[in-house]
Amino acid sequence: MRQTGSCPIHWSPSLATDLYELTMAAGYFANDRRESATFELFVRDLPVQRSWLVAAGLRQAVDYLLALRFSAEDIAHLKTLPPFEHIPARFFDFLASFRFTGELWAVPEGTLVFAGEPLIRITAPIVEAQIVETFLLATINHQTLVATKAARIVGAAAGRGVVEFGSRRGHGPEAGLLAARAAFIGGCIGTSNVEAGRLFGINVYGTAAHSWIMTFESEMEAFRAYHRVFPGSTTLLLDTYDPIEAARLATRIGPSLKGVRLDSGDLAEQAGRVRSILNEAGMTETRIMLSGDLNEYRIADLIESGVPVDLFGVGNELVNSPDAPSLSGVYKLCELESPAGTRPVFKRSAGKQTRPYAKQVWRLRGKQGEFLEDRVTRDDEPAGSPEWEPLLECVIRNGGLTGPMQDLDSAGHRASSQLDSLPERYKRLKGAAAYPVRFSSRLSPNR
Repeated sequence: MRQTGSCPIHWSPSLATDLYELTMAAGYFANDRRESATFELFVRDLPVQRSWLVAAGLRQAVDYLLALRFSAEDIAHLKTLPPFEHIPARFFDFLASFRFTGELWAVPEGTLVFAGEPLIRITAPIVEAQIVETFLLATINHQTLVATKAARIVGAAAGRGVVEFGSRRGHGPEAGLLAARAAFIGGCIGTSNVEAGRLFGINVYGTAAHSWIMTFESEMEAFRAYHRVFPGSTTLLLDTYDPIEAARLATRIGPSLKGVRLDSGDLAEQAGRVRSILNEAGMTETRIMLSGDLNEYRIADLIESGVPVDLFGVGNELVNSPDAPSLSGVYKLCELESPAGTRPVFKRSAGKQTRPYAKQVWRLRGKQGEFLEDRVTRDDEPAGSPEWEPLLECVIRNGGLTGPMQDLDSAGHRASSQLDSLPERYKRLKGAAAYPVRFSSRLSPNR
């Protein structure tokens, strides 16, 4: 009998994977394949109008690898699936004691990366390395996509704060939480999601909805009622009826009013008029927040036209990145290690070729610290000179952490610093130059 279809909040990470990861794992096990394998996660091609990405999601990847277990309930369910009908019982005994025992190399969160560069490298017994593919792709692809979009939006805002407002537009509650986290790495100053604030230590922001205004007999009554309850943090939403008239009403609250928000219509025209109204009332410190289907292009236009704005609230366009809603992140086998030695592995598929061998990414900076170019080499190949900075670091060895994890604030600072070091020609919202990434000749499939 089928289940009701309800989705429990507490789900099994070990089973939240593609079936073929587990069937391949069983196949490797049944065929006594125990060799060490190296897989690399990289983005094959950059999305439209992107010339860089902000790496994010590593913390969730690490937590998953360290905690991955198969419960008795998980194993019992696998045994009911037709593909596992003839699998030897010893495979399920193996799953009962499963632990990730391998290595994880990764670029730190907040690092700028480019097409073809490994963000993560896994080296582990082949069964372990295969099982973890789906989760790693899901968390790295999603958070890197959002962190990159956030960084573009924050850059367009030119110093004005950007708050992530997208939980209600995210592809599920967990996606909303992790999008808030990634947006913070990308430079957002806060989120509307209270649980994201609790879990990740992010500042939370909020106003009140149009429904609050509409439950009162008058707009002024709604404004006063809200301000009485939240005298130190009130931001009033002005566009339920007439935003200009609402601004005049808001001046009756006085200078203690923290802010006002405009969410629809001609934001540029309204913001100018509202600013004048507030200033004439002596409310020069009352901030104006703009929201409503904003993205980096609209924000850049608003800033360029001189609109008086202090904060932006961005939802759907941030957490879903509609102009480039997915990354072509892939997880590919590049090397096998056995008693006979290292065997390079690669694909020749048209349009999906891969390069063999475990890799390192190196970055060269100029005299002012600006990025000049990247180089991808074999992991045992020197960069050529001390000026080249290695990006991939060993985070997990023998199944355990090699040291403390970078915290979220540091990841955000890293992203900001790296963007400051990226020359402007690579950061244009449209028509950005392609950053130079060179691949060592020793990565050729013919070597």
